[in-house]
Amino acid sequence: MKVGYWPRRCVFVTGVITSLALAPLAQAALRSPQVPVSGSALSSFFASQVQAINVVGSQQDAQHFSLPAGASFQVIPFGAPGANVGIYNAGLPSPALYVMFPGAAASGWSSVASFRSTPDRVVVNLFDPSSAVQGTNTYLGADRTNFGFYSDFPGLTAYSEDARNPSARAQMLVYNGTGSHTGSQWFVFEATPAAGGDYADAIFLVTMASAPVPATTQSWNRVKALYR
Repeated sequence: MKVGYWPRRCVFVTGVITSLALAPLAQAALRSPQVPVSGSALSSFFASQVQAINVVGSQQDAQHFSLPAGASFQVIPFGAPGANVGIYNAGLPSPALYVMFPGAAASGWSSVASFRSTPDRVVVNLFDPSSAVQGTNTYLGADRTNFGFYSDFPGLTAYSEDARNPSARAQMLVYNGTGSHTGSQWFVFEATPAAGGDYADAIFLVTMASAPVPATTQSWNRVKALYR
C-alpha cells in the first residue's frame, strides 16, 4: 500500500545515492566467485569517477541490506536507463516493488528515502534541481531490516539477490567506493539475463546510515523537507 504522488513530467535517470549520515553501510566480504564483466564501460565509468576499483576482483558479497529505524538515504540522478529503480522486502517470496525513482525522471532531479516505524514504512520524496518537492510516496510495510534493490528494465526486473533473477544469475554487483567515496558502495545493474554483460546499464552510489545530517547545503535542504 502506498500514498502520495509522483510528477508526470520527466525522463528516467540512474541514481547516485549519497550520504545523509555519519556511519557507512557495513562492509561485506568479497563475492566468490567473482562475476565476469564484459567490455570496458564499467571500468571507464569508475575511472571517470576517480575510483580505484577492479571490476572483476573487487565485487562485494552484498545482496540484501539492513538499516536501523529512522535511517535515510539520498538518491541523485545522473543517467538514463529508462527503468524504475527501488527497493523491496527481501524476506518475502513475491515482494511489492517500492519505487525510489518513477519510470521517468528529469536530469538533475533527486529523491530521499527515509525509513519510519509505527507503522513500518519508507517515505520517498522526489525533488527538482532547486530542491523543491515534486512528489511524495509512502510505502507501508517496508522492512528496513531485510531489503534488496531492483531495477525494472523492459522485459526484466533485475534484483540484487541472485536467486530472484533468471537462472539465479547476478544482475547487480556491489563495489566499495574509494577515495572521496570511501565508506559508500557502488551498485551496478545488468539489464539483460544473458551471460557476459557489462553491468553498466544502471549505476548508483549508496551510503546508508543511522541518522540524517547536513552533507551539503543542497542535500540539507532536502533533508529538512522530510520533516515539514
